[in-house]
Amino acid sequence: MFLGTLVYGIVNSVILALVALGFNLTFGISGIANFAYGALYVLTGYGVWILLNEVGLPLFLAAPAMVVLTAMAGALLYRVVLIRLRGMAISEVIATFGVGLAVLEFFRYLGFIGFEYTLPPLLDGSLSIGPVFLDLQRALIVIVGVTLTGVLWLFTHHTRLGLAFRGIAQDEHTAMCLGIHSDRVAMFSLAFGGGLCALAAVVILPIGTISVDAGYDVLLEALAVCIVGGLGSAVGVIVASFILGLAQTYTAMYMGSHWMMIVTLVAILLILTIRPSGLFGKQKELEERI
Repeated sequence: MFLGTLVYGIVNSVILALVALGFNLTFGISGIANFAYGALYVLTGYGVWILLNEVGLPLFLAAPAMVVLTAMAGALLYRVVLIRLRGMAISEVIATFGVGLAVLEFFRYLGFIGFEYTLPPLLDGSLSIGPVFLDLQRALIVIVGVTLTGVLWLFTHHTRLGLAFRGIAQDEHTAMCLGIHSDRVAMFSLAFGGGLCALAAVVILPIGTISVDAGYDVLLEALAVCIVGGLGSAVGVIVASFILGLAQTYTAMYMGSHWMMIVTLVAILLILTIRPSGLFGKQKELEERI
């Protein structure tokens, strides 16, 4: 039982990391907390389902197509809405949350409710880890999570656009003096964040069902991971994902699955009380918060 809980706890941790990577990337680069993030996740799921069942595209075309379209939706969100609100944090939160709420409730209005909305697994079968059997879709989630983390590190350290991302994140005014276009980079950050969110949806949703309420859950989980780890900290996201993922899994095993969300909320409350900037965030001095 201990080994099985540990294995599924690791899978759950990787799922949390995948869910939070795009949100953290966008905030770390542009400083925008994209509260439409959960809506982009659900949009990808329903989009792939429509392309599969209504349009008739095969999965290997439908999934990449929706990743690209969701990334474009993220860029469009910046160009149409956020470019006018840049630097006004509260307005950005309200605007993105409003857009996300409209998208989610529009799907509910269209009748996308029920257990029939599912995506086929990318891999069938299972493998054994000692006495524990793990389906290949969950194994794929772990592989994608580890690979994506490495690819993102290489991208931000060894590509022109990635270095521009880091430049804007570290010192926007200096980066602009060196010819880096702030609004363009911010738009790309929303696009990359949306694409990462869509990729997470494509590999995670086949192990469950697509629902409107999943958008709210995903947003809360992404926020929890980023708040606990420290907004904008890549290392913080990984560490916080494993802390929360293992805590949720062991809580569900020994106390019941309905306690999992309580773990997330308690973690947010504790970290905001003890260390508001997160485990790996830059701690603010007391006078800066008064």
